Amino acid sequence: MMRCRSLLLSLLLTFGLSAGVAADELFMVRSDHAFPETMSTLQEVITRHGYTVSRVQRVDIGLTDSGFKTDMYRLVFFAKPAELRDLSQRYPHLIPYLPWPITIFAEGEETLLVTANPAELHALAHNDELKQLFQRWSVEYRAILEEVRKGE
Repeated sequence: MMRCRSLLLSLLLTFGLSAGVAADELFMVRSDHAFPETMSTLQEVITRHGYTVSRVQRVDIGLTDSGFKTDMYRLVFFAKPAELRDLSQRYPHLIPYLPWPITIFAEGEETLLVTANPAELHALAHNDELKQLFQRWSVEYRAILEEVRKGE
């Protein structure tokens, strides 16, 4: 449970959200499958939804210094390349948030996946196009996590 709280705090700090967090500001699901199978499923589901995994980053180096012992703790960054290029050119203020990450980590025999709700970027939406984009991402990212939870 302590690891989960640390993870949530890290995500909140990463996305610059306030300390008063409502449940919809984060999406979190638990998979009954082990980390390797869940990681594989996550990447397959991301691809099936038309996104590309841009990189998988280990995040356990700093955790090890803090006393956590795990090598199954990753950030999976993903985006639609054409959409990413377009957004980076037209809305450079979004670059720090892209590509979007999903955190995946083992907890015993299960695996947890967590990401911030893209709809929480509403303060960065200068027009209806961005508002709709953040809402679409919110729906799609929630669907990706739900499919991984079900092991699809």
